[in-house]
Amino acid sequence: MTLEKGTLIFANYTARVKDTGEAIETTTEDEAKKLNIYDATKKYEPRLVAVGEGWLLSGLDDEIKKMGVGEKKEVELSPEKAFGQRDPTQTRMVPLRKFGEREHELEVGDSVEVDNRFGIVRFIGSGRAQVDFNHRLAGKSIVYDFEVLSQLGSNEDKIRALVDRRFAGEGAKVTFTLTNGELAVSIPEDLFLVEGLQIIKRGISSDVFKFVPEVSALTFAEKFVNEKAVPKKEEQPKAETPPDAPKPRKRRAAPVQTA
Repeated sequence: MTLEKGTLIFANYTARVKDTGEAIETTTEDEAKKLNIYDATKKYEPRLVAVGEGWLLSGLDDEIKKMGVGEKKEVELSPEKAFGQRDPTQTRMVPLRKFGEREHELEVGDSVEVDNRFGIVRFIGSGRAQVDFNHRLAGKSIVYDFEVLSQLGSNEDKIRALVDRRFAGEGAKVTFTLTNGELAVSIPEDLFLVEGLQIIKRGISSDVFKFVPEVSALTFAEKFVNEKAVPKKEEQPKAETPPDAPKPRKRRAAPVQTA
């Protein structure tokens, strides 16, 4: 059974350059170590994908629509369907003085930013550097080993996955309840200073309304906890005497003996 546009799935994949075999990225830790691209700061786990929604390269997106849950497939993308062909007009000669303190440290292959554009240094000479603003993988065919692991069905599973995606590894700290179409999301105090929190919240609401149309309203609550609060002592309930229990007899005082 093929996957429809807008279906949320979890998938594993590994991407490499066809001609050189250079590994680009992978979602599995073991594969990352095997390919010598392991990054200890990165979390390796199945990726959430919205089929046909542009979350992946368009060429790969088109192929996923033809797959089913549990299916593995090798997908080869031509440059046009991957990162595009190289455009010779996207190279520029830049005076070295424009790089300021980096002028004498610059080397071929370095990534640089020029006029808010990122590029790669291809040549240095005569006081200038040739900077290539094409994507570094432009003009190359890319091969994906792609596996569809599962399809999200329940609204709760979809919401959890969408929240986790936006909070990038911290989503498990966020809780939510869904009642009669109204979604309440509670953000803990230690996430208040996450960069771009308002953008994250806007992204979550946009995703939820699109992929979980049953949600009619979404409310965010920022929860503060007083860790120094003294918990109230619970009073022990007094034992009740059954109404038919015999009443204790009063003891008479012992007579005082005189000599």
